[in-house]
Amino acid sequence: MIGVGKMKLYSNVLDKPLSKGKQEVSLSAFAFLFSELVQYNQTQVDNIAELERRLEDAGYAVGARVLELLCNREKGNRRETRLLGILSFVHSTVWKVLFGKVADSLEKGTEHEDEYMISEKELLVNRFISIPKDMGTFNCGAFVAGIVKGVLDNAGFPAVVTAHFVPIEGQQRPRTTILIKFADEVLKREARLSQ
Repeated sequence: MIGVGKMKLYSNVLDKPLSKGKQEVSLSAFAFLFSELVQYNQTQVDNIAELERRLEDAGYAVGARVLELLCNREKGNRRETRLLGILSFVHSTVWKVLFGKVADSLEKGTEHEDEYMISEKELLVNRFISIPKDMGTFNCGAFVAGIVKGVLDNAGFPAVVTAHFVPIEGQQRPRTTILIKFADEVLKREARLSQ
């Protein structure tokens, strides 16, 4: 039987394994697609807050799907049950799959017990975006905040997630910080599990 390899034929698409496949997307293709997403949503809204909310909603759907895929592929259908575990999962695994590297930092807020921050010096969605003067505080990081919110909400860790620019001394471009403020129920559950 010359030419017969170990290729297995599947009668049904659902029988095929979820292989990793090719994990990279052309940066120019992503930049073009994301630019179109921003431009389309910009025509549908009247103010910056509404535009950021729409980008967050689009990111939320991505986050929900990324969680399902990674839990199936990486963790054997197991999900994190602890707060630091899910934050580490987002900071490392999710970020690496989406952006090709681990996020620059994960920090706990100093003023509030329920706040955590993921910081990125040059967030991919803000890299090729130039913001007009009339849109002052617009941050495309709202899309990434939506992804993080989608992952956290669907993993059972409801939170308010927002994106902010934080100026860095000596740098022209500010870094982007994703601020995560967990719901009280998450903190109560974490306290119960710690006992």
